[in-house]
Amino acid sequence: MRGLKRAALGLLAVVVVIGASVWLDYDATISRSIVFGEEERFFVNRGDTLSSVIKRLEDQDRIEKSWPFIYYARLHGVGGHIQSGEYRFGEPVGIGEFINSLSTGKDQIQYRVTILEGWTFRQMRETLGRVDELEKITVDWDDGRIMAEIGRPDLHPEGQFYPDTYFFRIGDSDLDLYRAAYELMQKHLDRAWENRNEDLQLKNRGEVLTMASIIEKESQIRDEQPIISGVFDNRLRKGMKLQTDPTVIYGLGEQFNGNLTRKHLRTDTPYNTYTRWGLPPTPICLPGEGALMAAAMPAETTAYYFVAKGGGRHKFSDTLEEHNAAVRKYQLRRK
Repeated sequence: MRGLKRAALGLLAVVVVIGASVWLDYDATISRSIVFGEEERFFVNRGDTLSSVIKRLEDQDRIEKSWPFIYYARLHGVGGHIQSGEYRFGEPVGIGEFINSLSTGKDQIQYRVTILEGWTFRQMRETLGRVDELEKITVDWDDGRIMAEIGRPDLHPEGQFYPDTYFFRIGDSDLDLYRAAYELMQKHLDRAWENRNEDLQLKNRGEVLTMASIIEKESQIRDEQPIISGVFDNRLRKGMKLQTDPTVIYGLGEQFNGNLTRKHLRTDTPYNTYTRWGLPPTPICLPGEGALMAAAMPAETTAYYFVAKGGGRHKFSDTLEEHNAAVRKYQLRRK
């Protein structure tokens, strides 16, 4: 019996020594920092797990043993899901901070791309196609397929994407940005429609978006946009043609060389608001928040005409006679 007790005590002592040794090994490992270069980028690929990332650190001799890291993650309930992407730590980082960064993505490098107000959808596509850090999924797709992939195969793409600065990370795709820009436009358009004037001549959200795109092309000066909207509201109310040059230019497409002529104004296309009544069939650009709100809430004005007078501003007129005089003053003399 005494022999069994001595054996048990001896075994217990061995277990304690081993446990202490393991614990000291664990404690020593996690107390060390992982060293990264100041400009070094660390990539976590899609499908990577915490275990595979830790094993990579071990293979790169950044850490001596991988098991203390795995144990630490399980002990603290972190690292079950890590975010793929591109990381830059910039200094030695502790194990806890490293695992937390991979779990939350907080140290991921972010890139950005800006889509400008007044751009066409074609210009947006060209811009996203030049962003090297974006995964190119849609580069060989036609416009219809992009709209189908975001769930709106019935919709023309022009005007449907909100112009803004978008932040993204390595691994994000151009399709991700199209989805984000489409969803953001719907939110801004909903807000504009909910705040519309009670007697607004436009019948639905789609018409507000189309009108906003025309206003955006006519002027990007915020305090003039509601007045321009008021002019168009007056013309629709009176049954007049909109007669706005940007729609004619959009309808000409690649035929337009930068010089709008009388012949262009007389050339009928679905977008020529000199030859056709009402709004064009689709928006003509990507409008921003100011133009959207102006389209939904046109200012009260007695003007039916306006002409550019320089500096991005316009001269507004109540009558055709006043307008013709303004054209002679601000346009014909300049030419």
